[in-house]
Amino acid sequence: MKPFVQEYHNDEKLQNDVQKLADNGIKKEHIYLMTHDEDRTERLANNTDANTVGAQEMNFAEVIGNIFSEKGEELRNKLQDLGFSESEADSYEEDLDEGKILLMVTESEDIKKII
Repeated sequence: MKPFVQEYHNDEKLQNDVQKLADNGIKKEHIYLMTHDEDRTERLANNTDANTVGAQEMNFAEVIGNIFSEKGEELRNKLQDLGFSESEADSYEEDLDEGKILLMVTESEDIKKII
């Protein structure tokens, strides 16, 4: 099952929505953030108590490969590891190129009713 995805331009709106998810019982291990800037991703994840897509969501060969790959390719690999098709990953990576933030929730609950 693919994660729920919401795109953001505004850090504050993202933080408010992550808090709503937590208030509704969605656990941290089901909430992921992704941006094109690792520092921004880490800062947002720390501020919202969410996760980033890291080595535990990827297979070993991809982790090693990503050390040597371009940022866009690395992000597409991470998105595919979360269950997105290659074309979906390409589309989301383009959104990241535009400076958007992706909030992904792997919980099965109807997230649209929460945020």
